[in-house]
Amino acid sequence: MCGIAGYADLNRAARRSVLDAMLEPLHHRGPDDTGAWLEDQIALGHKRLSIIDLSAAGHQPMLDRTEQWVVVYNGEIYNHQTLRNELPGPWTGHSDTEVLVAALNTWGVTATAQKLVGMFAFAAYHRPSKQLYLCRDRLGIKPLYYGWAGEQFVFTSELHALAPFRSQLTINRNALASYLRHNYLLAPASIYQEVHKLTPGHTVQIDLRSNTKALTAPSCYWDIAAIAARPVDPRPEAELIEELHALLRTAVADRMLADVPLGAFLSGGYDSSLVCALMQAQSSQPIQTFTIGFDVAKFNEAHHARAVAEHLGTRHTELTVSATDLTAAVDQLPRLMDEPFADSSILPTYLVSKLARQHVTVSLSGDGGDEMFWGYNRYAMTDQLWARTRRFPKPAGALLRQALQWPWLRAMTNRIPAPAWGGRQGSLHQKLTTFSEVWGQSTHQGLYEAMLSHWRQPTEILVAGEPLRTAYNDPSHWSQSFPSVGRMAWQDTITYLPDDILTKVDRASMAVSLEARVPLIDHRVVEFAATLPPQLKAQHGVSKIALREILAHYVPREITDRPKMGFGVPLDMWLRGPLKEWASDLLSPATMDKQGLFHSAPIQALLKQHLDGQANNAAKLWDVLCVQLWLEHQSID
Repeated sequence: MCGIAGYADLNRAARRSVLDAMLEPLHHRGPDDTGAWLEDQIALGHKRLSIIDLSAAGHQPMLDRTEQWVVVYNGEIYNHQTLRNELPGPWTGHSDTEVLVAALNTWGVTATAQKLVGMFAFAAYHRPSKQLYLCRDRLGIKPLYYGWAGEQFVFTSELHALAPFRSQLTINRNALASYLRHNYLLAPASIYQEVHKLTPGHTVQIDLRSNTKALTAPSCYWDIAAIAARPVDPRPEAELIEELHALLRTAVADRMLADVPLGAFLSGGYDSSLVCALMQAQSSQPIQTFTIGFDVAKFNEAHHARAVAEHLGTRHTELTVSATDLTAAVDQLPRLMDEPFADSSILPTYLVSKLARQHVTVSLSGDGGDEMFWGYNRYAMTDQLWARTRRFPKPAGALLRQALQWPWLRAMTNRIPAPAWGGRQGSLHQKLTTFSEVWGQSTHQGLYEAMLSHWRQPTEILVAGEPLRTAYNDPSHWSQSFPSVGRMAWQDTITYLPDDILTKVDRASMAVSLEARVPLIDHRVVEFAATLPPQLKAQHGVSKIALREILAHYVPREITDRPKMGFGVPLDMWLRGPLKEWASDLLSPATMDKQGLFHSAPIQALLKQHLDGQANNAAKLWDVLCVQLWLEHQSID
């Protein structure tokens, strides 16, 4: 696991000083080694976190034995030993990078990418033809940004590395509008107009011979749309579950290969419990598991994780954090966020990563199970709401919204907790308000996007910018044959999973130089899960049915069967308490008006309403606060 960066200058020879300035902000991604390679107008840089082959034989940038290919690479290739047997030697070490450069020389970029099992983002330069290729893994586990900063083509694992070019970059106001809806930036957009995220499962190529901006359109090497549209496997359910079980065992076993200590995050939910169970079943000694608990009962799942750990016999480490610990972690957000990112669960993810890093260098995670096996409560809720609201006239939503403003009803419903959905805790008042605001959508997909949105009309507070077309509102992204839940899960798989969940895990873990691995989205598991019949994913209000059946082989159902909780934090209380002054400063009219991105008046009204306890506007305010915090950090750098 590493950080990569580089650039190509159309007008002059590449300079080591510029490359060093790009690499320095990526030190947390690779504190063990630094490497640079420069030739003519191109510079490739690497920061290494040593996981496999800790010797100098794994140093990057790495050339193949013919010295035609040069590679900088971030990630892990779990089948590198198998591929090694298919490739010509000689070999100088046992790193997966050495296999990658040999594969590129033998098979080329596209064929190599299709053979890889793992998580990866790499830049490969073919010296004879002066072609630079960028490639990102199938599900978007590892980040890769690219674009033009004036006459320089740049690429990097994190936008922090573009500090030397920042004067040539402008804020993408349309992407910011989409961010306000979803609380993260959806690929291929980034916060900068000139820079893009490489879409998962794609490559892009630039020809440096012509000294022009000859950049090809991204090319797909793994078509997830075609995979999602595959027909259902007609075999008996028991046979399908057994095959899934075997695939998951293999995926977990592959991710247990390392030359450094490894463990796993354990929340006590189905996904992390299954990953830990499969790890322990394939380990000759107790595996190390990590969880954090909260001193606020409704956010605390530590006792569930402890019960799973005790049953499996893992070596479990648990840390209880207070509101003070969590709010103190807010100071780390500028370091974690290379662009605005408002999923507040990055804070506990950072803290559990920090805990794990004290003991291990690699940690397995259960992320991805909700998308693959239809685990989000919001899927069923959207279907239910769609079925109900179609029977009532559109004005019913406005009447409900008006009624919720009655002081006695607002006060009563604010005191009643509601089930978490979409990873968000909240009161009954919040949920009813959401329902009233999305009432009247003309299509099911429109309802789902509205259900997910924080700022449903972001143009109300933006000085300029319109939300982009995305997989949530552009029907060309999905097959009309998808069932409603299948479409929602598919939309989340190509947006929410890589751009929120995996971004959060990558930034939080790499901030402490910890490698996080995600076996539930091994592409072989994803391809098989796409063919499972719906009743093995969710039915009658029960989700992840196939995963539940497999987990029951290892952990009694009475330990794991319980309502889903989100990995949330009490933002509403923080903004009225320990973060009140901090938030008020960042959202002051003087600050916001000077920056020119937001209209300060409507935001001030929401802040006052929140501080007075009239409503919980924490999610909307947090979205804006994270932009303000990011902007403040840019001015400091």
